[in-house]
Amino acid sequence: MRTRTENAARVVVIGAGMAGARLAARVPGVTVIGEEAHAPYNRVLLAEVLAGRYEPDVIALPPAEVRRGVRVVRIDRADRQVLCDDGSVVGYEHLVLATGSNPVLPPLRGLGHVLPDGVHPFRTLDDCLTLRAAVRPGVRAVVIGGGLLGVSAARALAECGAQVVLAQQGEHLMERQLDAEAAGMLRHHLESLGVEVHTECRVRGLRCTDGDTPAVRAVELADGYELEAEITVLACGVRPRTGLAQAAGLDVRKGVVVDDELRTSDPYIHAVGDCAEHDGTVYGLAGAALEQADVLAEVLAGRPARYGGTRALTRLTLRSPSAAPVPAGTTGAAVVSGTPGGLDLAAFGDSRPMPGDDVIRLADATRGAYRTVVVRGDRLAGGVLFGDLAAVGTLARTWQDDEPLPADMSLLHLLTNDGGF
Repeated sequence: MRTRTENAARVVVIGAGMAGARLAARVPGVTVIGEEAHAPYNRVLLAEVLAGRYEPDVIALPPAEVRRGVRVVRIDRADRQVLCDDGSVVGYEHLVLATGSNPVLPPLRGLGHVLPDGVHPFRTLDDCLTLRAAVRPGVRAVVIGGGLLGVSAARALAECGAQVVLAQQGEHLMERQLDAEAAGMLRHHLESLGVEVHTECRVRGLRCTDGDTPAVRAVELADGYELEAEITVLACGVRPRTGLAQAAGLDVRKGVVVDDELRTSDPYIHAVGDCAEHDGTVYGLAGAALEQADVLAEVLAGRPARYGGTRALTRLTLRSPSAAPVPAGTTGAAVVSGTPGGLDLAAFGDSRPMPGDDVIRLADATRGAYRTVVVRGDRLAGGVLFGDLAAVGTLARTWQDDEPLPADMSLLHLLTNDGGF
């Protein structure tokens, strides 16, 4: 039942995540509606909160006017209104979907729509705080998923004193970003912290207690082996939140389809961030969300701007528990302090060579340093740096600019022009 109707706002944003907050900071007078009770925050730093290195207020984004704890339940495109679960109706001239994504819940035996006690997704600040409250020294924790999120969660749980097992279905950790050699070094780093890493390991189900409130007791692997677990973290990827868009009849494929002005199939509705699909790609990365929000701010202001895709760099922060926290940004390569027990890692582009690519690798076992770049044709396709990031700025700029490499530049120069190796 509609309880009140508000005057139409020029721009209404559904979603108070990083994309929505960025847009609100760029466009005056935006009405932002957010489901979470928290103020907007930097989700890149959730692992820092889990590890106890930061409190939630430290990762808060600059203040923005947000209607917190309110969920939009329907979009009325004919009347240009959104209907909310508190009974309010908000009119709009332009609507922006910044609804983000949901964690993927894998099809495991024992895992239903209601999660058993001890099973945690790791996507929101509430997820993070609930998990942090459950962790205690010696607790047995299994992290399912060895991508960026799973690695970060496993590292943070280990810092909290948990006995951590990381189960990765693929051949090596962070398959999307790292080559096998760099992934092996990452694995060694995690194992040095006490994390037990299983790769090529398929999880079949969860063994839970019986009763009205089942609780997880073990993670069952496909080969019949069981990993004892009091806490299980699901880090199996994310899926764009497109329910509102689908119900409103917008064009949806993997995500909400947008053009170069981030406009959906309705000219009065745009989409940015994890829920948006541009040119067949759903990025699911903070850097892309911020870049899209900046472009859309220009479009809404009536200035010419077009989004041509994001050449996003992976960020990963793994530090010694004793290291002073240094907030990571939301774009750029992973830059981590090189303190004892810490990890320096940067990954960008496509580090997996294709037939015909040129590859150069430099390794220094004494310093625990490794660099590799892939050159495709006359351009830098990607690279990985581990242990020594002196050259990362030059390499990242070369890759981001996507310009032909100078004909007289040797591949070795790409890795050594910083005076490092």
